[in-house]
Amino acid sequence: MDKDSGANTGPRLRRSLTLWDLILYGAIVLQPVAPMSVFGALSDRGRGHVVTAVLIAMVAMLCTAFSYGKMASVYPSAGSAFTYVAQEIHSSAGYITGWSMVMDYIVNPLICTIWCAGQAHEFAPGIPVWGWKIFFAVVFTLLNLQGIKTSARLNAGLAAAMSAVVVVVFVTTIRYILGHPHSDPGFFTRPFYDPQTFTADNLFGCTSLAVLTYIGFDAISTLSEEAENPKRNILLATVLSCVVIGFLSAAEVYVAQLVWPASQPFPNPDTAYVYAAARTWAPLFSIVGFTLLVANFGSGMGAQIGAARLLYGMGRSNALPKSFFGQVDPKHHIPRNNVIFIGVIVLIGSFFLTYGRGIELLNFGALIAFMGVNASSFVHYFLKGEQRTLGSFLVPIVGFVVCGGLWWSLSTPAKILGGIWMIAGIAFGAWKTRGFREELSFEVPPE
Repeated sequence: MDKDSGANTGPRLRRSLTLWDLILYGAIVLQPVAPMSVFGALSDRGRGHVVTAVLIAMVAMLCTAFSYGKMASVYPSAGSAFTYVAQEIHSSAGYITGWSMVMDYIVNPLICTIWCAGQAHEFAPGIPVWGWKIFFAVVFTLLNLQGIKTSARLNAGLAAAMSAVVVVVFVTTIRYILGHPHSDPGFFTRPFYDPQTFTADNLFGCTSLAVLTYIGFDAISTLSEEAENPKRNILLATVLSCVVIGFLSAAEVYVAQLVWPASQPFPNPDTAYVYAAARTWAPLFSIVGFTLLVANFGSGMGAQIGAARLLYGMGRSNALPKSFFGQVDPKHHIPRNNVIFIGVIVLIGSFFLTYGRGIELLNFGALIAFMGVNASSFVHYFLKGEQRTLGSFLVPIVGFVVCGGLWWSLSTPAKILGGIWMIAGIAFGAWKTRGFREELSFEVPPE
């Protein structure tokens, strides 16, 4: 027998995940309560029309999810928009896409800190919101410095608890709506379309924020080595997860708008869904508020360490100063400098950004990355592909155009701030590569 024949016969990942396992995983990652935290910002920007915005955003995300799933089969180990664009279009375009993703990673823990501070203030109003911002920014940083990780079992338990809360919300809101009959014939259709407040600008501005509900679907691609028939099932699961979360999110915001019409202002727009749920059953103020607080706490912690690892990847590849960003703490095996760096940015930024503006900044970068994924799919499967199909042409084109339109619908202040970020990144990249004549890359970890 050849001596080397058993060299690779050790334990391997088992392909045991079915299509439904992957869809369930995608729903857990996207969170069943995803639209609840952003409901107030969506309602304010769209003057109602949150349901319609969520459904339109689903169309853009379905096309992008299809493109993402197709590209994940081409680059199964890399799995990032940066890689797809760099390989299929140009390394400089890939760098710009990656730089837009950096903003996502940095803004994500920031908006979680802002939301957690607002909800905690509702529970304990004796402590000012600024005090809670300091508290959460410091706690996120200290816990991440200890290298604390949540287990998959805990995440599954949290997802189950969130799903139970969603069921309770549906039961109480339906009971409330049926117990308060309305003679207005437009009552049940107004969340979709209200002629009194509808404008195209408001709708697409709201839709550009609603994209946040779907961010994270790409995480399914990380299970490629454990999935049955990965080339087929990863794509299907990515698309179907968007469908499941899309219709669930639309139903959640629909009942909330019936209970609390857009014409009535919320006491606190950042925690609007909590107030809407409490109108149907008073104990839900605490139940939903605590559930969302836990969800955002976990997201904030995970987002901070994700941002720190992204900066570490950039430092290790010399895209950023390696002496600071490319170092790992020998005790806890984490990029300690980067965790502290992100913590400082989060602390300072939480005093200058509102939750709604933070969402727009996050989506500014995300939509650029999504356009890059669609463009990469179009180039690989239609321009370079041997078997050109209508789907390989139409799907990425629709995804690109809709994502581009949503990006354009972001508010002017968000586009100015995002534009400053992109200009700074492009200038840095041009300086580092002598006008992009040299390679400049960095590692983008999964969401």
